[in-house]
Amino acid sequence: MSGHPHHHHRPPHRDHPLAWRLRSFGGPFGPGGPFGDPLGPPFPGRGPRRGRGARGRGRRGDVRAAILALLAEAESPMHGYEMISEIAERTGGFWKPSPGSVYPTLQLLTDEGLIANVGGEGGKRLFELTEEGKQAAENLGEPPWKQIADDVEPNEVALRQAVAALRGALFQITTVGTPEQQSKAVTMINKLRSELYNMLAEVDDDVSTEDE
Repeated sequence: MSGHPHHHHRPPHRDHPLAWRLRSFGGPFGPGGPFGDPLGPPFPGRGPRRGRGARGRGRRGDVRAAILALLAEAESPMHGYEMISEIAERTGGFWKPSPGSVYPTLQLLTDEGLIANVGGEGGKRLFELTEEGKQAAENLGEPPWKQIADDVEPNEVALRQAVAALRGALFQITTVGTPEQQSKAVTMINKLRSELYNMLAEVDDDVSTEDE
């Protein structure tokens, strides 16, 4: 074993003072809220709440179908991370299969002769459909992401997309914004959080009035 100490490095934006302030907000935009860490990966949290999408979240059969459907539409070979990101994007973030489900499925499809590893730069494993795989993709019917989209409330999809866009803006403010811009951003976000909670309180008051 080496005598050198082990150092754990955070991504640069994690050490920025504004990053810590953003994560301290709590509520829906905090680490424990439905939208997770404002500067973390997009679309954390639960999957679809009902129907086929809730049943199929992360199942290998669905991962298999998603990979075949993606490669059937792809204009060039894809690697595993691209597939994970594309599935997440097509489902509005409601389904993001883990590497632990995608990569074994890629190997399984390769063993079955449905996809082929065509290599790539930097040692990346790029995959494309074989002739047998193209036939299998044609027999799939509706792709998994279409099924999930049909099972999710449109407003919830729109809200998550808006949050994702907000995260992009927050990341830019955190990394390249001036101190004045960052200070203004904190004020704006605190105001938005207050308005959201006030809106929720108004809904609770309406429900209480109806129950009386």
